[in-house]
Amino acid sequence: MKNTESINLPSIADALSAYLPAERPVNERGHAAVAMLLREGTCSPEVLFIIRATHDQDPWSGNIGFPGGRLNHDGESPRQAAERETFEELSLDLGRARHLGRLDDLYGAIMPVLVSCFVYQLHGSAELQPNHEIDTTFWFPLVKLLEPERHQKRAFVYRGEARIHPAVELLNPEQPLLWGITYRLMRNFFALCGQEFGICEQRQP
Repeated sequence: MKNTESINLPSIADALSAYLPAERPVNERGHAAVAMLLREGTCSPEVLFIIRATHDQDPWSGNIGFPGGRLNHDGESPRQAAERETFEELSLDLGRARHLGRLDDLYGAIMPVLVSCFVYQLHGSAELQPNHEIDTTFWFPLVKLLEPERHQKRAFVYRGEARIHPAVELLNPEQPLLWGITYRLMRNFFALCGQEFGICEQRQP
């Protein structure tokens, strides 16, 4: 059993406040920003996930992810975009939340997009009102994300090409898996907490 004592909000806040994330220059043609939202839970802090609505024009259609979207072309900063998109998608004002820090910016492994992720702690219960872009939302305990039996490798088809990616089963087998850039963000987050997340992958030659 993994030692998960570091999976608590004070330790998470300390780790993020002391961390200097790798920030990439704003890419106006393909820059998105998301918000990782945390709250106190029964067995550990919980993280909010969304399942995006199915839409032909959305490259993340039907996937598990975080609230967020692309930056506006008016000088908007990544953090401003994450907060604006969270309000638009969930009617949640992050101005009332505690900003804990920022994770490393990540480039998409397949899509030409740069993603910035900002971490917030919500105080008390938050009433979420998902808009048409969101199919559903759910909170999930951080410690349960580390359970080995949830981790697997699965084939995902993108633009007609099947690729094998690590993934995590959070819900029932008929529901989407956590994978892709959100999976990579969670892996970076847990690394800051001193936790190994996911399946070790061999480097390709």
